[in-house]
Amino acid sequence: MATERELSQFLQSVEKRAFKRSLYHVRDEEAALDIVQDSMMKLAEHYGDKPVSELPLLFQRILSNCTLDWFRRRKTRQSIFINFSDAQGESEEDGFDLLEVLGAAHTDGMQQSAEQWLMESQNMAEIESEIEKLPPRQREAFLLRYWEELDIAETASAMGCSEGSVKTHCFRAIQTLATALQAKR
Repeated sequence: MATERELSQFLQSVEKRAFKRSLYHVRDEEAALDIVQDSMMKLAEHYGDKPVSELPLLFQRILSNCTLDWFRRRKTRQSIFINFSDAQGESEEDGFDLLEVLGAAHTDGMQQSAEQWLMESQNMAEIESEIEKLPPRQREAFLLRYWEELDIAETASAMGCSEGSVKTHCFRAIQTLATALQAKR
């Protein structure tokens, strides 16, 4: 059974990654914040009494479901208010920087030269751009496996699909990313 403190620590540990994952999916900062907040509330309300070891998979599943709910609500809203759809557009991704997340992995006490930093930031911008272009299920599988570092079974559970589907989505995402990035070289 997770204590209130353990639950709080877990939520603090996943909030930034969950926000960035949601932002990749919905491409709307305010919506991503709402999705993460709703997911955290649902986890605390319905599963706060579960063991700490079960919280990561439960949270990933709740986050996926909240994201799908957001898309469903948006689709319904757009079909009902078809006249207003011209006014709706994709919001800008103000200040979103994938390097911020990966920065900790690259700071091992050694200073980078300005040229190395520039090359790395350009590479990361290209990768981020290509990840955003992936189909939603491929993007979700890729981010869960390689961003959240879940194994295949955990990813399948979080996505609500088979392990074979996860492998297929990841394989296609990696192929697409590799092809797109090689074309830019």
